[in-house]
Amino acid sequence: MDQLTWKVGGAQGEGIDSTGEILSTVLNRIGYYTFAYRHFMSLIKGGHTNYKIRISHLPVYYHGDQTDVLIAFDQRSIDKNKTEFHQNTLVIYDSKFKPQNLDNTVNCGVPMSEFAEELGNVIIKNMVAIGVTAAVLDIDPQLFHAMVETRFAKKGDKVISLNKTAIQQGYDYYRKHYNQIRRLPDIPKQKSYMQISGNEAVAFGALAGGCRFFAAYPITPATEIMYWLVNHLPEYGGRVVQAEDEIAACLMAIGSNYTGVRAMTSTSGPGFSLMQEAIGLAGIAETPLVIVNVQRGGPATGLPTKTEQSDLNEILYGSHGEIPRIVIAPATIEECFYYTVEAFNLAEKYQCVVLIASDLYLGMSKQGIPALNFSKVLVKREGFISDEELSAIEPGTYKRYALTDSGISPRSIPGQSNGMHAALSNEHDQIGREEAEDPYNRVTQMNKRFRKIQNLSPNTWEMDYSGPDNPDLLLLGWGSTYAQLNEAREMLEKQGKKAAHLQLRLLAPFPHQSVKEKIQQAQKCLIVENNYTAQLRLLIQREIGFNEKFISHNRYDGDPLTINEIIIKANEVLQ
Repeated sequence: MDQLTWKVGGAQGEGIDSTGEILSTVLNRIGYYTFAYRHFMSLIKGGHTNYKIRISHLPVYYHGDQTDVLIAFDQRSIDKNKTEFHQNTLVIYDSKFKPQNLDNTVNCGVPMSEFAEELGNVIIKNMVAIGVTAAVLDIDPQLFHAMVETRFAKKGDKVISLNKTAIQQGYDYYRKHYNQIRRLPDIPKQKSYMQISGNEAVAFGALAGGCRFFAAYPITPATEIMYWLVNHLPEYGGRVVQAEDEIAACLMAIGSNYTGVRAMTSTSGPGFSLMQEAIGLAGIAETPLVIVNVQRGGPATGLPTKTEQSDLNEILYGSHGEIPRIVIAPATIEECFYYTVEAFNLAEKYQCVVLIASDLYLGMSKQGIPALNFSKVLVKREGFISDEELSAIEPGTYKRYALTDSGISPRSIPGQSNGMHAALSNEHDQIGREEAEDPYNRVTQMNKRFRKIQNLSPNTWEMDYSGPDNPDLLLLGWGSTYAQLNEAREMLEKQGKKAAHLQLRLLAPFPHQSVKEKIQQAQKCLIVENNYTAQLRLLIQREIGFNEKFISHNRYDGDPLTINEIIIKANEVLQ
């Protein structure tokens, strides 16, 4: 086998996440590529949660359609996940219950709760499950001991010993009673280097990109960005503030950027809605600002622990009035790192708001990736006016909002002699004086602001195209749907279909010409999104047209798209 998928399921509060995290970390350390996805509910205890890991000798960017091995702590874990079973799926269940609906799988009962109770702590059944998993995957259980020692170091030797015993009991029981083994792929020659989530990659990218101030209000699924920066930003002279709400957080980030300190805020849909007026302030004051929106199911509280791509319209157009903005949609966890670095460079160069459109699936999934290439990390401080240049200007004549050909005006920061230290939210003239109702200033300043990004075209990362020219079917997506669309294209190719894949990474300013060229070549275009109203399709139709070519496939139940559903829809379109 070149890959294997493993899942553990149970009620929240039963250590499901820690079971998955321990296994994926150990697999990553011994050299496997992994991709892990958490399915969870907005409950502290109860409900259903699961943790799925896809394991391969090659990089993987999606957790997989099927499940090869399931560790089930309860019947609900079987019922909720049986659609992923195949005839060789191995279901290992806690023998405290008699499983139902397991006619077409290989089934093994293990007294996980009984072992845990004998050891004096029912929660420790998750360590028994780790031992069972080691036996199933033919992994030396000793490999987990270092993880246990690190994870429970503060709880003392007794707790560490207890967890090691639980792992060994699970391993020994399974080896004694069953011979069902699911061997892992060969370890790749190039070993994985780190295990990181999309949220952690964004935070790491902010640090590497020169961010030294971060303000946010906790909200699922974006809070991990703040947690990571709390632990690391102060080591590099930075500060993290938990604001009283998202409005304050956004304004704090604007204020920090105004002083010349790179700053960022992060949120999800409800918090992003609260930031709209502040976004307009950054736009008219031409103050750099980076915002990360880790989308979840909406509207209102909606589906706080489920993924969706339904904030696109708000990200593209949110805030009253009209301001230029740059919208970046990373497609992989690695891109979350690199594109966040680039977001700070762009925000400062163009003196505008840069929005990073992530979502729960991309943000909270964890992937084993090769070492990050820090030679790609270039911190470019652009657009500032120097002290020498200011001193050469007659006092009181510095034009913060000068009408330049590029639209980018020389920027001073507070403390510079002969600069300007006010940033009005009113319309203004070139010097910055309030001229809210003067038609000339209004038109020239609006034109100037939008002129800034007219020539932005990164080319190297604005989109990704794979497959043949002139395809019968072009699969289109944005953001976290990349992996499923890419694998679907490869499978369609194996079926003899002439299919290509276009993934957009820059959504504003829209890469009109390059996208138009690819769409013109295709006979039909299937646009795949995690929302109801086909927001990407509407954006493309607005920018390019070709309405008769477009067919939509939309999912909005809170779960990520699957490869199989994309292939089914693609074959319908190709008939």
